[in-house]
Amino acid sequence: MASTQSLFLRDLYTEWLGRMDGMDLPTMRDLFEEWHLATIEPSGVTYEEVDAAGVPAVWADPVDGASDRVLVFTHGGGFVVGSRHSHRKLAGHLAKAVGARALVIDYRRAPEHRFPAQIDDAVTVHGWLLDQGFTPEHIATVGDSAGGNLAVSTPLKLAALGKPLPAAVVALSPWLDMELSGETLDTNDGTDALVKRAVLQGMIDGFLSGPEDATDPFANPLLADYTGFPPVYISVGGHETLLDDARRLAELTEKAEIETVLDVVPEQQHVFHFCAGRAPEADDAIARIAAWLRPKLGLS
Repeated sequence: MASTQSLFLRDLYTEWLGRMDGMDLPTMRDLFEEWHLATIEPSGVTYEEVDAAGVPAVWADPVDGASDRVLVFTHGGGFVVGSRHSHRKLAGHLAKAVGARALVIDYRRAPEHRFPAQIDDAVTVHGWLLDQGFTPEHIATVGDSAGGNLAVSTPLKLAALGKPLPAAVVALSPWLDMELSGETLDTNDGTDALVKRAVLQGMIDGFLSGPEDATDPFANPLLADYTGFPPVYISVGGHETLLDDARRLAELTEKAEIETVLDVVPEQQHVFHFCAGRAPEADDAIARIAAWLRPKLGLS
C-alpha cells in the first residue's frame, strides 16, 4: 500500500488537473513550478547557476561529492513546462545519493522552440562538459518524463553524430511514445492523477511540427536502434499511464543485449521521485538508482 507521505504528489496532481482546463501557457508554466513543493530540500547540497555554452543550467553539488562526475539532468514537463528551478531539489537528492554533481539544464521549451531544439541543446551541453574536462565515462544522462525522453534520446543522437556516449542512462517515468499507443494510457487512466491522453496530445501539438515527427526516433525513442547503447535504469510508478512506455523501452534495450533495470514501484504516481525526502518510496527508489549508478561512474 502506498505510504501516506507519497499521497502528497497524488493530491497535488489532482488539484493541478482541476485547474488546468482553459489555462493559458504562462499560467500553466507557473503552476508546474510548484513541482518542487513535493520535494524536501536535501541537506548538504549547494547550487550554482551556470551558462553551459548558451544553455542556462544549475549545478547541484553535494558536499564531499566527486567533482569530476556529473549527472546531466533534463527536466520533465512535456517539453513545454518545468525548469531547472522546479527540478533542482530532486536533482540534488540524486546527486547526493550518487556522490556526484548534477547539472540541471534549461533546454529550450515548446511551442516557442519545437523539436529538435531540445535535443540539440542537450547535445550542446555534452560538448560543453567535454570542453570543461569531463570525460564521457564519468557522465550519465538522467531525466524525468519528457526529460526522461531526452536522457534516452541524447545518447542516441550523440551516437548518430559519432560523438562519445555517456556511461549510463537513468530514465524516471519516461514519456517516449509520441504516437500515444501504450495500453496503460487507458488501463491506468483511473489511477494516474495527472497524465491523461488529452494532456499528452496537447504537449505533442506544441512539441512536434507535424505527424511525421512522431515517428522520428529522436523524438520517439521507442522506434530507435539500441545497439551499443549505454546501460539503462528505468524507474516508474505502477499507477502511471506511461507505465507501458517504460516497459517497452526495457524490452528494446534488453533485446539489444544492453544492461537494463526496470524498477516498477507499486501504486506510485508519475515521477513519484519528486517526493524525495518526504516519502519512503521515493527515497528507496533513489537509493536503488544510486547503488546501480555509482559503479557505472567509477565510484565505490
